[in-house]
Amino acid sequence: MRRPTINMQVRMTRRGLVLMGAQLAVVAGLGARMRQLQVQEADRYRMLAEENRMNIRLLAPARGLILDRNGIALAENRQNYRVVIIREQAGDVAAVLDKLARLIPLSDDRREKVLKEVARRAAFVPVTVTERLSWEEIARVAGNAPALPGVLPEVGLTRHYPQQDVGAHVVGYVGPVSERDLEHAEDRDPLLQIPDFQIGKTGIEVREEQALRGSAGASRIEVNALGRVMRELDRREGTPGRDLHLTLDSELQAYALERMAGESAATVVMDVRTGGILASASAPGFDPNAFVFGINYDNWNTLLNDPFRPLSNKAVSGAYPPGSTYKMAVALAALEAGVLDSKRTVWCPGYYQLGNRRFHCWKRGGHGHVNLQVGLEQSCDVYYYDTAREVGVERISAMANRLGVGIPHELPLPAITAGLTPTGAWKQAKYGDAWRIGDTLNAGIGQGYVLASPLQLAVMTARIATGRAVVPTLIRAVDGRPVDPGEAPDLGLGSTALSFVRDGMYQVVNNRRGTAYKARIADPENEMAGKTGTSQVRNITVEERARGVVRNEDLPWNRRDHGLFVCYAPYNNPRYAVATVVEHGGGGSSAAAPVARDIMMRALYGPVPPLAAYPPGERDEIERRRAEEPQPQGPERPEGGSDRA
Repeated sequence: MRRPTINMQVRMTRRGLVLMGAQLAVVAGLGARMRQLQVQEADRYRMLAEENRMNIRLLAPARGLILDRNGIALAENRQNYRVVIIREQAGDVAAVLDKLARLIPLSDDRREKVLKEVARRAAFVPVTVTERLSWEEIARVAGNAPALPGVLPEVGLTRHYPQQDVGAHVVGYVGPVSERDLEHAEDRDPLLQIPDFQIGKTGIEVREEQALRGSAGASRIEVNALGRVMRELDRREGTPGRDLHLTLDSELQAYALERMAGESAATVVMDVRTGGILASASAPGFDPNAFVFGINYDNWNTLLNDPFRPLSNKAVSGAYPPGSTYKMAVALAALEAGVLDSKRTVWCPGYYQLGNRRFHCWKRGGHGHVNLQVGLEQSCDVYYYDTAREVGVERISAMANRLGVGIPHELPLPAITAGLTPTGAWKQAKYGDAWRIGDTLNAGIGQGYVLASPLQLAVMTARIATGRAVVPTLIRAVDGRPVDPGEAPDLGLGSTALSFVRDGMYQVVNNRRGTAYKARIADPENEMAGKTGTSQVRNITVEERARGVVRNEDLPWNRRDHGLFVCYAPYNNPRYAVATVVEHGGGGSSAAAPVARDIMMRALYGPVPPLAAYPPGERDEIERRRAEEPQPQGPERPEGGSDRA
């Protein structure tokens, strides 16, 4: 009876050994795997665990400042007090917003937008309720925090333009990143994904976006399984954007806008030695601060429908027939080609006959015998019809390009016009039509197809004044490091030709018969040379000429001539060039020359030019105005002078 028992024990022992072996194998496998996970791959899984526990949030850097040549801020960053709300903490968001509205301004429209945004985002994500609060308003919110669950007062930075409309067209403005911005962005900077992040929209703000933006910082935060922020572990601030020092003089810029008040006009002031733009003013201006957080519909419509086009940067984007200011290019082209000299005269009976068509001079009775000096001084159209026909449009346009007209100048600004210096090939390509002699005659007085911007006219004037290919610049320094514009190369024009043209421009302003004599500078040390221009915007029929051309003041505003004036001073040692265009202002001598003269005097003398610098007939009026107004103001336009050319 014992043997079966022994066999059973043996069988049980074998079965136990097999089971034990299997168990040991499993334990050994688990141990090996645990060793692999905890020892061999410990660093990898530790990193994964940390990444599950931590998030990296981008920190927007401070945007670079934009300053004028004297360090005055044109674009700066200001503290922006704002209020945000977190849905999961607020509970009844609508009720909390109603309470908040009793403490700070909160429109019904904004309230609805906040409710939609809160519903769209995760419960723990903060949503901006309102921004740009005063210290008193943010303090009221903070003081009532116990009654406002989920409401948090915050402070950040936002763009501010302290000079408002001064420099608005040059500096531009910023605004929140839009979907369109993201679609067209050439860079994939993660900063663009930050809610309400501001980027340049126009002007230097957009053209120098990369330099001004800076680079992002980072905040390492601990979050829970739901993604809610628990605490900040460390923080690395971003690199601020670069500060840009412009060539602009904000005081001169402000005066230029003031002097053009009530007009649709533009003025450019250049330093002829460096090419630095001291003023690039387009009137009327606008306040860029209105665009920083998004302009409302009514204000946008008002700006858009204003016939004076306040949003347009006329100084660089406006393309106008240059009128008689173009005659210097025609004269230089003819002098360089050898078809014109100072002794050549043309008879002006008041018109130029071409076949059965008459091309009229602005002076109906004619100028009589006219040479180069008188042709510029009195702006005789017939002289330049004849000269243009002799020299040809190809040479005229080539000379204009050499002087800076008809080419887009490289500045950190959008929508810079190239203007137009037409040729036969251009007309054939554009209209499929041959160039005609009549086209050349029109081009000879800056009409027809010819177009130029105030910037181009200022460059042309600076090049004539110096004989060098002066290049316009706007950036003077970056982060305090000067930008060297380099020395402008010689234009390669003959000194005799330049001397003839400069002398004619001097006579325009300083000879009693000159078209801008009433707008001269009387100080012998700072005498000015210049040229008036008037460009027609309508056709004058034969019937109207027969009964008498309708005066500008009797026409609707948008059918009046444009008034232009270009000048440089001092004549013997040029420092500044000025170009002014007054849209539909009438004659260049009456509308544009006084404005440009006053701006030139401000550049030469500062806020209070000496009375002796004004023509004698203006001094009593200037003195009276100064006595009445402690702050210096631009003088009234002088009376008299030709209303044309």
